[in-house]
Amino acid sequence: MNIQTSRFGTVHLSTDDIIHFPEGLLGFNDLHQFVLLDDPTDEIFAWLQSCENPMIAFPVLEPELFTQNYKVVLTKNDRVTLQLTEQQSFRLFSIITIPDDPTKMTANLKAPIVINVAKRIAKQCVLQDNKLAICEPIFSLLQQRVVSNPGVPFKNKQLSSDMTIKITGSTSGNPEAEA
Repeated sequence: MNIQTSRFGTVHLSTDDIIHFPEGLLGFNDLHQFVLLDDPTDEIFAWLQSCENPMIAFPVLEPELFTQNYKVVLTKNDRVTLQLTEQQSFRLFSIITIPDDPTKMTANLKAPIVINVAKRIAKQCVLQDNKLAICEPIFSLLQQRVVSNPGVPFKNKQLSSDMTIKITGSTSGNPEAEA
């Protein structure tokens, strides 16, 4: 199947690539189908792209890239929505806000995207920890990571293989992804 995106043009994907958000995202309750796109020209971000609205895409990062000791305690309701048992693992992503001045970029640690990888079900979970910020400044943390770990890729290799669709070359200005 093909989806239209404002950032990458037409992207080819399989139905197995779709991540279902039964409750939508905060502020986007009517959108339930998303995919994670990996732009090889971007060394840092993956994109959570709506399959239903080409204009909706969020840059995302795994929180461990810029924070230590990030703990997520899911509520019973979160686990039920995600169809997670106690033994099942999940992946976490923070939605990133990138203003005109990228040094002011922030991550939403209070409401991460939690994905049951096996079932491809996701939810934006609002965590009960009041110490977590909705707009956590991350530019200097990312910069420190690059300086202290040159040559170590930002993106988790496993992320690319099990969750994302790699965006490849462009045809007439419309990049396509391989399923």
